[in-house]
Amino acid sequence: MSRRLPPLNALRAFEAAARHLSFTKAAEELHVTQAAVSHQIKALEEWLGLPLFRRMNRALALTEAGQSYLPPVREAMDTLSQATDRLIRADSSGTLTISTMPSFASKWLVPRLVRFQKRHPDMDVRVHSTAQVVDFARHDVDLAIRFGNGLWPDLRVERLLTEDIFPVGHPSLLSGKRPLVNPEDLRHHTLLHDDYNISWAVWCRVAGIEGVDTERGLRFDDSSFTLQAAINGHGIALARGVLVADDIAAGRLVRLFDVRLPGSLAYYVVAPQHYFSRPKVKAFYDWLFEEAGAV
Repeated sequence: MSRRLPPLNALRAFEAAARHLSFTKAAEELHVTQAAVSHQIKALEEWLGLPLFRRMNRALALTEAGQSYLPPVREAMDTLSQATDRLIRADSSGTLTISTMPSFASKWLVPRLVRFQKRHPDMDVRVHSTAQVVDFARHDVDLAIRFGNGLWPDLRVERLLTEDIFPVGHPSLLSGKRPLVNPEDLRHHTLLHDDYNISWAVWCRVAGIEGVDTERGLRFDDSSFTLQAAINGHGIALARGVLVADDIAAGRLVRLFDVRLPGSLAYYVVAPQHYFSRPKVKAFYDWLFEEAGAV
């Protein structure tokens, strides 16, 4: 829709001069010269084809047209000012939307968020969990934490956490009729499979064991489900150290054996370059790396 609007600077000059009934005071408020205000008012009157002020000796008064024009101009200026203030406040506080995988959200991010909220009580955090790579041009997301090789074109990518992979299970599996003492004991237990780039066949090959059917067991398409099954005692999972650290520290799971696979992928903080200058994004970014350093 085409809008027929006069220059914004001329409207600002008119509103200030009409409010003060003085070009001099309007100039002081706008930090310009009196001549500049007079020039803007004259330009606005010419654009409208109507006089807005009556100029008298040592006095200034609004014409009928000026009196009629002032309320909507003032309302429009107030609305624009309030919208600008809201936008600036939203950029430095307000809601911060983070996109990440469900497994990382539930096993690493969410348990730590309370510390961020205590540090930034005026900032609300919305966690958008998805296995899909977010499109910043289409979605209202401030920052993403992704798992992969770090190759996301046209985005700034910062490595947050690296991974290693090792078996974990419920502490009760270390005792009982068939305790897990050596990797060969896996043949007597249920294997839990994570479909996302974790392979029991590769781990068994590195561990140098045979006779374990690495295709059997329970299979999940999300790491958090796999780990929850292990916590419930339903089998043994190959776990990423990042995701399982809190469960091991709390005694819900134990690390099994000394064989680990160095991960070829990592967790990355991802966003368009200019997003990182936003105060709320910078605050969360700094906190994320502080938390990652404490792992």
